[in-house]
Amino acid sequence: MKIQQFLEHHGIAENPFAEEDAQTDHVFKDHCITSTFHPTWDKVFGNPAEPATAVVFGEKGSGKTAMRLQIARHLEAFNRSQPERRAFVIHYDDLNPFLDRFCDRLGSRQRRRPDRALAQWKLWDHMDAILALGVTQLVDGILAPKDDDTPDVAAVHREDFEQLLRHEARDLLLLAACYDQSTAETFYGRWQQLRKRLRFGTLAARWPFLLGCAWSAIGLLAVAALFAHGHGDLLRPLWLYLLLIIGGWIPWVWQLWNRHWLARSILRHQRVGNRDTSSLRRALQHILPSELSGQPLPNKARTDDRYELLLKFQALLRRLKFSGILVLVDRLDEPHLINGSAELMKAVLWPLLDNKFLKHPGLGLKLMLPMELTRYIEREERPFYERARLDKQNLIPSFAWSGEALFDVASSRLQACALEGHQPALRELFDASLSEQRLIETFRTLRVPRHLFKFLYRLLVAHCNAHTTQEPNWHISRELFDSTLAVHLRDQEAFDRGLGAG
Repeated sequence: MKIQQFLEHHGIAENPFAEEDAQTDHVFKDHCITSTFHPTWDKVFGNPAEPATAVVFGEKGSGKTAMRLQIARHLEAFNRSQPERRAFVIHYDDLNPFLDRFCDRLGSRQRRRPDRALAQWKLWDHMDAILALGVTQLVDGILAPKDDDTPDVAAVHREDFEQLLRHEARDLLLLAACYDQSTAETFYGRWQQLRKRLRFGTLAARWPFLLGCAWSAIGLLAVAALFAHGHGDLLRPLWLYLLLIIGGWIPWVWQLWNRHWLARSILRHQRVGNRDTSSLRRALQHILPSELSGQPLPNKARTDDRYELLLKFQALLRRLKFSGILVLVDRLDEPHLINGSAELMKAVLWPLLDNKFLKHPGLGLKLMLPMELTRYIEREERPFYERARLDKQNLIPSFAWSGEALFDVASSRLQACALEGHQPALRELFDASLSEQRLIETFRTLRVPRHLFKFLYRLLVAHCNAHTTQEPNWHISRELFDSTLAVHLRDQEAFDRGLGAG
């Protein structure tokens, strides 16, 4: 008996339980993302107009990534309805490039052991990574501006960025110089495109170079004129005149030296970027010393400058009609350097749990964190709790599902995959001896949506394999339900033990 034959008999177009990962689950993305919610949804999502932090701990398969995708989708709807005060969304869910660059900056001895390397990871590294994602996204929006309303959360309208004042354009160019991580084209070429879009003139900043050119041209013309009129003997010793000509380049050499060491200092302390000294120095040479003096730059091992840069970034976003920033943090266990290790996850996460940053005005972080980290939090002492203040962060200590909630999730997926004109019900797939209450109690033992989907998919396959196409059976028996559940729970327990041992 074919699964499709069984499903079509019940008015279902496709298997609702075939996918287990929210990122590739088209049933969830196309149908359930706007209608099926975890009971804690309101607390986690909050009010986009007033960004707030939420910290969620959940086991694998509980739906943390699904909730992140739901938040992003609902923020798009919010931005469509509130074009004058949109939310700027940053997806901080792939730490691999940042951790790789970070480790490349460390010594070879520290790089060999991930625990030693990640022990050097600090809050300002997180802030640099978040600013890198945000600034790159903003520059992308400016270089491809939108002239009409659009659901794109990063859309930047031409009339908005063309009204930036010179000091605001300078701030954006400095942020782009330090944090733009795009690899679509060369950094310097992209930075020059941004400068031209912002109409930021740099002729005054190039006066040392122009002075050197003019001084050399005048000197060479004078030498040529003396030779032409037969007064070449006045040029002895010639090396003295050459030194005089070269002397006109001293201001340019000083500027070059100053910007070179500033670029080196930035790259030494900005450990998650992909910039090189030469390209960064070339960009900094376009900014006047008076405009650069006193500006915060990520050239020290501290958070103070990063907070000032974050404030500048927020001020620019407000000018571009973004009222706040929401950072969606997920998949902390997936980077290859961490590889699911709870100890290494702790090393990366703990610096981020800082109340000053988590409660920064206009910034909200939605942290979707693995359940394994809760045991480390329970062991922490008073200084950690005073710094993190998790009691103020909309904490969800366990992203748990009740049997009833899982029953509703499964029912919603059936409805999403229904054939036109049909209203399939989950209970109708089973024999009359299996009551709805029994199904709910069973689902409660499965705990999370991923385990539920695996079990139901396995159950459908087992049922169809037990019957032929010529003699189909349209209802799953109680005996098959119990035996499949027992095998599934045994396999799941063995899998969990294997993860724990790893």
